[in-house]
Amino acid sequence: MELRLYDTLSREKRTFVPLDANNVRMYVCGPTVYDFAHIGNARPVIVFDVLFRLLRHLYGEAHVKYVRNITDVDDKINDRAARDFPGLPLNEAIRKVTEQTGKQFHADVDALGALRPSVEPRATEHIAEMREIIEKLIAGGFAYAAEDHVLFSPQAMNAANSVLPHYGALSNRSLDEMIAGARVDVAPYKKDNTDFVLWKPSKPGEPSWPSPAGIAAQGRPGWHIECSAMAWKHLGEHFDIHGGGIDLVFPHHENEVAQSCCAFHQQRMANYWMHNGFLQVESEKMSKSLGNFITIHELLQDWPGEVLRLNMLKTHYRSPIDWTMKSLEESAKTLEGWYDFVGDTEPSEQPDQLFLEALADDLNVPSAIARLHQMSHPPVAGSMMAGVSMLGDWTTEGPAYLKSSANLIGLLIPTASKRKQENIAAAGVDTTVVEMLLAARAQARKEKDFASSDRIRDKLAAMGVVLKDGKDAAGNPITTWEVAR
Repeated sequence: MELRLYDTLSREKRTFVPLDANNVRMYVCGPTVYDFAHIGNARPVIVFDVLFRLLRHLYGEAHVKYVRNITDVDDKINDRAARDFPGLPLNEAIRKVTEQTGKQFHADVDALGALRPSVEPRATEHIAEMREIIEKLIAGGFAYAAEDHVLFSPQAMNAANSVLPHYGALSNRSLDEMIAGARVDVAPYKKDNTDFVLWKPSKPGEPSWPSPAGIAAQGRPGWHIECSAMAWKHLGEHFDIHGGGIDLVFPHHENEVAQSCCAFHQQRMANYWMHNGFLQVESEKMSKSLGNFITIHELLQDWPGEVLRLNMLKTHYRSPIDWTMKSLEESAKTLEGWYDFVGDTEPSEQPDQLFLEALADDLNVPSAIARLHQMSHPPVAGSMMAGVSMLGDWTTEGPAYLKSSANLIGLLIPTASKRKQENIAAAGVDTTVVEMLLAARAQARKEKDFASSDRIRDKLAAMGVVLKDGKDAAGNPITTWEVAR
């Protein structure tokens, strides 16, 4: 089957041909871990999870490598650390923030049914690779040191007589347009206004490392060089797919291309550039000032992760998405109907062919979902649909095909939370009573009344409830429970 993907660089759908079918490689920009991820952050996670699943289906699980980074050095992290832990040294506070928010991110995206990437590198673990790329760029005449900074020169890149791409090709912007743009920083040490930072001096107390280019002052990397270094380390100088949100095209991805291609003398960094569209809430841009800024964590308090996932997938990944309460309710109802249709049926060995063809057409998940709807409504005997069905006996084979097809996009796969709810229902456990007893036990433990705490534990055990005490990401006591097996 031919897979076609829309490439942002060429601005057309292209047949996907991997550099090596035994080693298909994809890099996607991941989170900056300073706060709960919002629902807009969930879109690239889900979109590229679907692509990851499809590539594994087409080329085999062992032959696809998916890298999604974690940015753990950033001004926003520093600000959050200073705010939340004012009594700690900044580096120690930063470590607490990144560990806590990293765990929060993983818990949220796990609940959305996203597979973990093959590799999840952290920026701070790749400083050596960043320094090496910077040294290569300086040696090639594409970067220079000035006032304890190292800067990249797009002018030098475009003046080079070589196989290098033209700076601005990915975002389709000229240097003049970039100079006029508000996102270009002006600084006295720059040779040109379009030059961007590869390395900068650290302020007192901030994370710092020995600087490249013979700079005596300790410093830290710029944002763009981080992804170039991690992609190179784990995927090589030239790989298949680079993805992310449309907001990253300029300046982040444009600068990644410049850094990597100039450092390694390559015409391309990635063969295919893919970008998902923006998300708005109830027809308005999401922002804290409008009061419609919604985190994944908040939504998961009211909706199963699978509902959020389906709701995200109903809009084609390149189109803007309007996140509404009505669409969430419709998604929940749709999933309920599909679960009723498939029941306990085991999935078939292969997904439905028409469903797969829709996915292979630039991840046309909305069309694939339309096929699932079609499959969940058996055709009336003698109708046109009955005559063209590719499922044979719809009654016996339809549920199995629907389940295997939905599984391919991460749906109708029982999650740990769903299995827990099923176990609770089967055991006849009253969750309200359990939660009341847990609250009383938590209070007893807080008051160091361990005798009462033990009695409540024993009472819960007699009800068939097993407790597990631990700590949350912030180090606070937390108790989880499940029905005894």
